[in-house]
Amino acid sequence: MKIHFCLAIFLILLVSCSEKKKEIVIIEGDIREQMFKAYKEGMDHLSNGQNILAAQKFNDAEIFYPQSIWAPKSALMAAYAYYSQNYYSDAIFEIDRYLEKYPKDKNIVYGHYLKAICYFEQVEDEKKNFASIDGAKRQLEFIIINYPNTDFALDSKYKLELINSVLASKEIYLGRYYMQRKKWVASINRFKYVLKYYDTTVYAPEALHRLVELYYILGYIEESKKYASILGYNYKSDKWYKETYKIYNKNYVNPIKDAKEKKSIIKKFKSLF
Repeated sequence: MKIHFCLAIFLILLVSCSEKKKEIVIIEGDIREQMFKAYKEGMDHLSNGQNILAAQKFNDAEIFYPQSIWAPKSALMAAYAYYSQNYYSDAIFEIDRYLEKYPKDKNIVYGHYLKAICYFEQVEDEKKNFASIDGAKRQLEFIIINYPNTDFALDSKYKLELINSVLASKEIYLGRYYMQRKKWVASINRFKYVLKYYDTTVYAPEALHRLVELYYILGYIEESKKYASILGYNYKSDKWYKETYKIYNKNYVNPIKDAKEKKSIIKKFKSLF
């Protein structure tokens, strides 16, 4: 009787366990089906231009089955959906979450690139969008350093040159501003900054020319000639080299001397009365 009783208990437990396993399989199958359904709906919304709804569906797909290979894809697609609608802040939020949650995902480089593009496309005016410029620059440099042999790195180099050109133009503008107000040292520092950090941009020849001019004005002729030589060696056909050549012409007007002469003339004129 004891043996029969034990067998009965074992059979009950076995049936109970098998039913639980069956229930788990059914539940897992349902979750997977819901995940695929949500992902498909997300793609449909994206195709129809309903990007916000698409992002929500991709988020749902990730939540339904977070252990699957579709979870990081869903997270990345949610970010892309926001980006496509120019919701850059939401897109960056989703990308940061994706990068933190799935650091070993095979599409990780695309996540970094998409973040860079979110910043890059917000760059309009350096004075208004410095945070966007800084974010784009850091992300593009990160891709170039960490993923050098990818197409993303190649495009990042091109976009980084554009970013550097925007930053160089700001330095050139400030250099001219200080130059017009005869703030010679401040002006020199701006143009030197361009040569140090943005020497591959189109603003490098002008920076060299301005340094030739500034050192000539201040009486440092040898220093002036040094920058003139660099300009001539690297940019001989550039318009700024031709402008530099005029500095050593007899007709060149030194702003410092010219200002002193004007003051002395005014002084003499006033003394007549």
